[in-house]
Amino acid sequence: MIPRVEHASGLPRHNIVPLRRAVLALALVSTLAASSPAFATAEHRYGKNEYAIIQGGRAPNGKLSVAAHGGGESGSEGFRIYLMAEPGHRRLMTLDNVNDDNILDSAPDAFHAAWSQDSRTVAVSFRSERHIVTLNIYAVDGTKAKLLDGPDLFRDATGRSVDIKTDGDMRTSVPALTWQAPRRFHLTEYRVFVLDDTALADKLGPLGKASKRDGGGNTIQFSAEADGELLPDGRIRMGKPVPGRFEELE
Repeated sequence: MIPRVEHASGLPRHNIVPLRRAVLALALVSTLAASSPAFATAEHRYGKNEYAIIQGGRAPNGKLSVAAHGGGESGSEGFRIYLMAEPGHRRLMTLDNVNDDNILDSAPDAFHAAWSQDSRTVAVSFRSERHIVTLNIYAVDGTKAKLLDGPDLFRDATGRSVDIKTDGDMRTSVPALTWQAPRRFHLTEYRVFVLDDTALADKLGPLGKASKRDGGGNTIQFSAEADGELLPDGRIRMGKPVPGRFEELE
């Protein structure tokens, strides 16, 4: 199970998507081509009518929550997460882009929600691969939730997106979102690439850092952060990214 981590800002836990430090530990392991049994797949066998609320899943207004349910011994068969009505814990709808094809874990504690203070937006993060975190942002209107076109600081910096299923050069991706106001948030994004040359780091400028790997090749870190705003039409507007924290890779 991925441990929960307090954010350095001191904000309440329900306002944080708290995966960065936990997965960064995995990132270092991955970059060094090792493995760690401490971060094995987190599974849960769900009861027939068990819809377990995920970490941070209860909305501040007390009327909504986000819950997980799956089938089979590992809990991953037909896995979905749901918007629930509270306090009756009644299913309202399935949330898009979380299913048995793009999850690594099935345990509810391995999924993390960050609700905005007005309970009108929720960010959900989870591992799609051992060192890859997916971050979905949903606009919530009453009993419905709509998946938004989320921010991508790497895309903003390079002009291209990375397909986590086909781009084997990216070994780690960890976004993390913190709410600052009902429609404003702060986003950090950390990625690790293994490449033959340093062209990507050169393109990234201060948002990138290259280091030589034993045996050849280069590790390229991307680390950036920026403020974002949800606009009335559902689009997300991001501010200019600035360099984030880089890890000391050995």
